[in-house]
Amino acid sequence: MKAQWAMVIDLDRCVGCHACAVACRAEWRVPVNSQYDGYSFIDDYDKWLEVVSAEGGDYRRNWVLRLGPERTSKGEIAFTFYPGLCNHCDHPVCVDVCPVEVEKRTFKCYKTGKTVTMEIRATYKEPFTGAVLIDKERCIGCGNCVEACPYRARYLNDTLEEPKADKCTFCYERVIRGELPACVKTCIADARIFGDLSDPNSEVSKLVRSGKARRLESSKVKIGPNVYFMGKEKNLELLFKHFAPRKRTWEEVEIGARSRRGLLKLALRNLPRLG
Repeated sequence: MKAQWAMVIDLDRCVGCHACAVACRAEWRVPVNSQYDGYSFIDDYDKWLEVVSAEGGDYRRNWVLRLGPERTSKGEIAFTFYPGLCNHCDHPVCVDVCPVEVEKRTFKCYKTGKTVTMEIRATYKEPFTGAVLIDKERCIGCGNCVEACPYRARYLNDTLEEPKADKCTFCYERVIRGELPACVKTCIADARIFGDLSDPNSEVSKLVRSGKARRLESSKVKIGPNVYFMGKEKNLELLFKHFAPRKRTWEEVEIGARSRRGLLKLALRNLPRLG
């Protein structure tokens, strides 16, 4: 099995403190927009799609949404949280819609030193970790990938002179130095477990193989997310009912039109400096 970084989130342990989101924002200097109040008003997937878009103004790599209290199909009262981030999917649709021209790049494994050369666009799946990353130098800020992601795990950072897509990277730079992702290290309840699925001895691998940890998918959207959730069945029912992706958003992205719009927005933003 190829290396694949993954995370398991235990809903029974998560207390909704937002420490993960705050740590992520501090670590990666994610902008703050005072118009957003932590998404306290979002309780369903459709509302999430409405609010989080490539129009800008919404900045987050990590988020925590409250679910419930609500009765489940068995009449139980459930109350939990949805801690979200990029899923670093097996089949990342964000990569498919990137309009940037492909280029060849050689990657080196941080553990073994082995190299591999592959063609990539501005967003790509790193071959030795499975992490989905963004080349900020090549990103044109068109927003295609933001709109394509059915989890809305990306945002467009329009506070920069040249807008760029951004998202969770599983703290790639930290991990290759031997550290844990900031959200994992900061979690006060140890609700986040991080590791490599290709390592049969890792805790994430054991949890996934046991069947306790589940991917947040639906019959309509199955792209292999590598963030898994575990916990009481009533809490998982709540999570899947409200936030399992139900829309094949990537099929609605018009690559040419979106990339032209992105370039136009960038040109208009730079007019004052050019004049």
